[in-house]
Amino acid sequence: MKLQAIKLRHGIIGNSSELDRALSTAVRVAPTDLTVLISGESGVGKEVFSKVIHSMSSRKHNNFIAINCGAIPAGTINSELFGHEKGAFTGATAERKGYFETVNGGTIFLDEIGEMPSDTQAFLLRVLESGEFIRVGSSVVKKTDVRVIAATNVDLQDRIRSGKFREDLYYRLNTVPIHVPALRERKDDMLLLFRKFTIDLAERYRTTPVRPDEAAKQLLLKYAWPGNIRELKNIAEQSTILSEEKELTAERLLEIAPQLSNQPRLPAIIGANRSEESFEEREILYKLLFDMKNDLNDLKGVVHGLIHENDLEISKEVHISSLPSNIRAPEVEAEETRRSDDYKFESEIAYKTDESDQERFDEAEVVDDSLSLAEMERQYIQKALNKYGGRRRDAARELGISERTLYRKIKEYEIQG
Repeated sequence: MKLQAIKLRHGIIGNSSELDRALSTAVRVAPTDLTVLISGESGVGKEVFSKVIHSMSSRKHNNFIAINCGAIPAGTINSELFGHEKGAFTGATAERKGYFETVNGGTIFLDEIGEMPSDTQAFLLRVLESGEFIRVGSSVVKKTDVRVIAATNVDLQDRIRSGKFREDLYYRLNTVPIHVPALRERKDDMLLLFRKFTIDLAERYRTTPVRPDEAAKQLLLKYAWPGNIRELKNIAEQSTILSEEKELTAERLLEIAPQLSNQPRLPAIIGANRSEESFEEREILYKLLFDMKNDLNDLKGVVHGLIHENDLEISKEVHISSLPSNIRAPEVEAEETRRSDDYKFESEIAYKTDESDQERFDEAEVVDDSLSLAEMERQYIQKALNKYGGRRRDAARELGISERTLYRKIKEYEIQG
């Protein structure tokens, strides 16, 4: 079956290459019984892909059920999925079959799999590996033949690193990965979807659909769409109902959806420990500052060498214009800039060498090249601890790091305080 026919059958709108790639993968894996993990942001239509897989599989005449793992309380999810015996817990007045028992031979779609509790993850892993499960409050092992399609809108690798998701379950689910692109990655499909939603609503209420003008189209195309297709459909339906004119202008669209005026947001690092990252960023900044100071000391040495090479020990003025621009002092450059509008005056700033100047060169601060970032970090931690009398919570807040990181650094550097 061609992709276009599948799109028409399941109401999928769009022709972007990313969408076609995801749909093609779903079609190819459908005839098998392999477990599929669908990833993508909330609102991109992951459940539609699970229905495509089920409808094109050998299980299409059996049951299909979609379950949102994040919407079921942790205390009842095991009972919902695997069933329970009478008296297994308070309120269990009769035995109950779970979804894995009632959908035997069919397909279960587990949405927001990243929100599944740890104990349920262990039970699910057993079902995937052996097809066996046990009802809550029972000791009898039951068998089931269910295909599992899972979906997530979070990075499961991050949840594995934080200890909230089992790594073995991840690899068991991720047999065939499918990534559904976000709406902002499907710019060419955005106006098609908007048009589809306005026409559908207009037909339902027997009215005329609105048509966005060029300025309104640009607003739609430039918006980041954090809510993806759900948000686009919401705005399309609002525009159809609330707009009196059938031509939708940018001004009217902004009145209906003022969030469209928001500028695209810069990308952010997600799932990382920001306090530790900020500490690492400061370490890089410290290194940069020390490198600049070393360069300044080298510059002083060059100037000192030029003075000696040109026999400038006497009180003899050397105009700045005679020195190479790369060794001029910053203060001199500022003075020259200030006087750049009046070319008839020569700069009165000069390098003079006498005993006092020689002493200043000799007393120039030289940064110890052996000073390491680790030592600088240790010194800053020690200063913070001294400042707050050893109170680690206050010291951690001063440094911009977590208490856990501070404890680790104190132990690493053997700091007393």
